[in-house]
Amino acid sequence: MLPLEPHLETWSRRPSSRSGRPPLLFIHGGYTDGWCWTPYFLPWFASRGWPAHALSLRGHGSSAGAGMLFATGLDDYAADVERVAGTLKEPPVLIGHSMGAAIVERMLAMHPVRAAALLAPVPPTGLVPVAARLAVERPDYFAHMMGLDPMRLSTDVLEALRPFYFSDRVDRAILAESASHLASESPRAILDLSMRLHWLKPERNDAQLMVLGTEGDRICTPHDVRATARHHDVEAVLLPGMAHMLMLEPEWEGAARAIADWLETLED
Repeated sequence: MLPLEPHLETWSRRPSSRSGRPPLLFIHGGYTDGWCWTPYFLPWFASRGWPAHALSLRGHGSSAGAGMLFATGLDDYAADVERVAGTLKEPPVLIGHSMGAAIVERMLAMHPVRAAALLAPVPPTGLVPVAARLAVERPDYFAHMMGLDPMRLSTDVLEALRPFYFSDRVDRAILAESASHLASESPRAILDLSMRLHWLKPERNDAQLMVLGTEGDRICTPHDVRATARHHDVEAVLLPGMAHMLMLEPEWEGAARAIADWLETLED
């Protein structure tokens, strides 16, 4: 593993008054940063009593570590999440999206976790079957992602990627801002994601889990989401519409409400 990264970008939105509800820590997926949670999710959850926090993993956003991104693995990202979680007043509920869900699963296999939600998760078989399916569906997609240079984003590249991440209903301003947060991803982390994830045994942790996906996700499909839910012995929650970046879709509140309903069961 790499040394701990002390300089990590974080965002926080806190309730206007004390509610006694646990903090939430949101972990983004690959090729982006923690900004994706800030337009809707952080303020929505904070307004309902949950202290809401998000981080940018090392080498993403304004976090340090870009110089060693090529050697950064999922365990290094998990260390980032642990470090930020340790700065909170009490252990947070972890909410990971896509690669972020795999990071949370890594943590579940090794450390006590209060509770966790896995959104649009990479299936237990790993990234290779997902990549193979995408390569058949649109051959230029995988080539664009492997050679992604955020400093040289052409219209063709953005047009090839958009249908996999966003529906055609997403606000143009959100699309433009999202493009500015596209980031290179660690090839080591991609390799980690390509391995079969069945070694992540759910029985090693007593944390309560939620697995959520959407019917319109072309990256982590409903089949992938159900496979992850079966692996963790929980029921999958599948919402209509919405593409992969569900936290930025026009129907984002449906996903937020589903997560909130689950969080409230933890308080009973």
